[in-house]
Amino acid sequence: MSVRISSPSVSRFFRQQQLYGFVAGVVAAVFWATQQPINPATVILYALCIGNLSTPALERTRRFYFGRPFPYNWVFFLAALAIDMFPVYALSTVVVWWLAPPTPQPLLNLMFHGWKFPCLVTVIFGIVSFRDYETKLRLERRNVELQRAIDTHAAQIETQEQELQRALEIQRSLLPTDIPQVAGFEVAGAWQPARVVGGDYFDVFKLPDTRLAICIADVVGKGVSAALLMANLQAAVHAFAQDVHTPSWLCSRVNAVLCSNIATGKFVTFFYGILDGESRKFEFCNAGHRPPLVINASGSVRRLRASGVVLGVFRDSQYADSKIDLPPGERLLLFTDGRNRRSLRPRWSGIRRESHRGHGLGACGTFSAGVEPPAAGGGRQLLRRPVPR
Repeated sequence: MSVRISSPSVSRFFRQQQLYGFVAGVVAAVFWATQQPINPATVILYALCIGNLSTPALERTRRFYFGRPFPYNWVFFLAALAIDMFPVYALSTVVVWWLAPPTPQPLLNLMFHGWKFPCLVTVIFGIVSFRDYETKLRLERRNVELQRAIDTHAAQIETQEQELQRALEIQRSLLPTDIPQVAGFEVAGAWQPARVVGGDYFDVFKLPDTRLAICIADVVGKGVSAALLMANLQAAVHAFAQDVHTPSWLCSRVNAVLCSNIATGKFVTFFYGILDGESRKFEFCNAGHRPPLVINASGSVRRLRASGVVLGVFRDSQYADSKIDLPPGERLLLFTDGRNRRSLRPRWSGIRRESHRGHGLGACGTFSAGVEPPAAGGGRQLLRRPVPR
């Protein structure tokens, strides 16, 4: 049979001996201050004996007073201390009388007349031990509560991340995967949300005959709420775009839908246009969106300034149509406000060089030719009529 002493147990034992030595020092200082004669060996031995004997006794009775509200915890503690005091005092006095008595005297005389000092040591040690254990227990409970709160928060974050990931998958499914084309034009688009999900939206879809619907929008705000509003916008656009009407008519109908169910403080900037591949005209309506850029073959730039009120604010807002021609070599760039405003000052000479080389320009090609890439959250699309060779 072997007894194994763990390192924590040894450390705890030595910490307790340090506490007992501290109590002995306090009691010795009290006796010295009151000019009472003391025997240092007696003080140290009494402190060690009382500490090592009373510790197991107090640990056995802790269940009676720990966890009770004040002042009942102190009442039960002092009662337990009074019960344990006599046997602890008797055993400690026997050891002290045998090893280091304050003066040579019979055991019964020491026990009947020398009780003040060991009882004082017992009370001091009991109170110090009580407060130490109570503080330790309170800190352990606080640590458990903090760990539980951390685990709960981590689980909530994981759940939110999973929900955001599912929302991102749904949002991506609302955007065009294969952008339709019309003869004589080249259309490209890209989308990158500022967060996991966002409110930037663009779409390209075919209309009857040789027409192509092109729209881009930006929902105020970011995150899931903006993505949900974006889904409502996409559904409304597709529902009304199937009818043969002008872009301004569609903006009015979509605005009425959004005003009925949009939250307070939310709105949508929206640009919708119809490209007629046969007539080479682009008819559009702008509802508060950033003006698109038109870049001609020589590299000069102009903005489509015509604009109306944002969607989702005023139900009776009026919108107007505008129409432009897209001759060979011109490019139309639509973007959301995620693009840094300074990046909208392009080095058009770079685009001129690209166009002279006859390269086909998608969204990324335009940026590499001299315009900085958009900041996170900037949806963008490019409409171009090929340069004749």
